[in-house]
Amino acid sequence: MLPRYSDPAFYTLLASSYARLLGKPLVPYPMPAAEAAAWLYETAPFGILAHNTAPDPVFVYGNKAAQRRFEYDWDEITRLPSRLSAEAPNREERQRFLERVQQRGYESGYKGVRITKSGRRFMIEEATLWQMFDADGVLHGQAVIIPRTRDL
Repeated sequence: MLPRYSDPAFYTLLASSYARLLGKPLVPYPMPAAEAAAWLYETAPFGILAHNTAPDPVFVYGNKAAQRRFEYDWDEITRLPSRLSAEAPNREERQRFLERVQQRGYESGYKGVRITKSGRRFMIEEATLWQMFDADGVLHGQAVIIPRTRDL
């Protein structure tokens, strides 16, 4: 079994759900799924994270840009409950955002304070969060693109 970061099937879930909901491609130009998965994980100029549908969702994917920003490696980030990416006072606001996405399918233009592994605070800006539905309509979780961040 391939790790999610190199799995063309997981890339297809991310990209197809994004394209269906937002009407635009996740990657900058057409490429085979395996190549696109590698680009998204290694080279993308934006952070991308995805969490599962557990009652306390856990990240199942975080590309290299997200790992660098949040200061976790692959093994750490894919064991992290996603709520821990925000400080306790900001978790309620984050939860309301997630609920809006559940109702609407996606939301763009989000900004909010997040926290790194070492406790440094930063702002994510212009983020887009979407529901990861497969072609059969089964929900697999939510994913987010974080195009910009700034230190606080």
